[in-house]
Amino acid sequence: MRLLDFSYDLPDSLIAQEPLPERTGSRLMVVDRSSGARRHEVFADAFRFMGNGDVLVVNRSRVVPARLFCKRATGGEVEVLFVGKLGEGAFRALLRPAGKIRIGETVEGANGRFSLRMMRRIAAREAELETAAGGGIDDILRDFGHVPLPPYISRPDRPGDRERYQTVYARENGSVAAPTAGLHFNETLLETLEAGGVQVLSVVLHVGPGTFLPLDEETVERNSRPAEACCIDGRAAAGLRRAKAEGRRIVAVGTTVTRVLESAYRSGHIQALGEHEEFCGETDLFIYPGFEFKVVDGLFTNFHLPRSSLLLLVSAFLGREKTLECYEEAVQRRYRFYSYGDAMLIR
Repeated sequence: MRLLDFSYDLPDSLIAQEPLPERTGSRLMVVDRSSGARRHEVFADAFRFMGNGDVLVVNRSRVVPARLFCKRATGGEVEVLFVGKLGEGAFRALLRPAGKIRIGETVEGANGRFSLRMMRRIAAREAELETAAGGGIDDILRDFGHVPLPPYISRPDRPGDRERYQTVYARENGSVAAPTAGLHFNETLLETLEAGGVQVLSVVLHVGPGTFLPLDEETVERNSRPAEACCIDGRAAAGLRRAKAEGRRIVAVGTTVTRVLESAYRSGHIQALGEHEEFCGETDLFIYPGFEFKVVDGLFTNFHLPRSSLLLLVSAFLGREKTLECYEEAVQRRYRFYSYGDAMLIR
């Protein structure tokens, strides 16, 4: 397959730069997976398309304020994007610009209130750093970190993004980008769903910086995804087993949940985890057309970038032609795209 075949034209004016005042105010394109038939709704009415016995699975990962702005002793500016911890005081980060900082060099942020030391290079843009002053990395991120808004949002982050670029059910720190399909849910909608007999389960996938990176190979099958940390516990596994055995529908909130569920099935953890057990590991599952879904029956998802792994996953679930038809109609109807944009429900 050619990556070029997963392209579409999008006016810049349709890339959402701000969240709506109300989470559930987003538009919702409801798509029949078999026929491709579409209807246009509001996300606040999503409960109308979920039934008694359905299972809704969410990603409870929490976005960390992972972006730090620092300066070298020469006065040059450096952007540090925290990726993950490596050990006592050490962590992985993406640097911009990447090539100028020397091993052993210290950079400062917040007018000297914290400093970081370069330890070694891991890859072209990635390095190991350690905290040199200002506390541990968790403290520095909490006090001085900026929300890592994606590059297509062409404005600096604001204080309100700390709450709005976060799902209402986020619990466990670890993501450097939001699992955006979940941004549309508020507590009232979740309560309405549960009152209607929908079971809500949660898993974890900590979204890594690979979500920002383009696919490199024009032949789809030659691409891969970087591994991301994920967890599924025995309660979720048991709920999924029961739902499958009883023929009930499992609806994933986002591509991250889809990848956790399909990975956990292939590794046998959904089938085998005991009630008080938990599996935590990594997944590099890359889903593209031709993939056979074993767990997910329905999918809430945002509108994704052309030629991206996320669009490939949606195309695998719905079909390439139907997906691109949905996107064409979304452009014609001026839906809002990407992280702070509108949503689809594929049933």
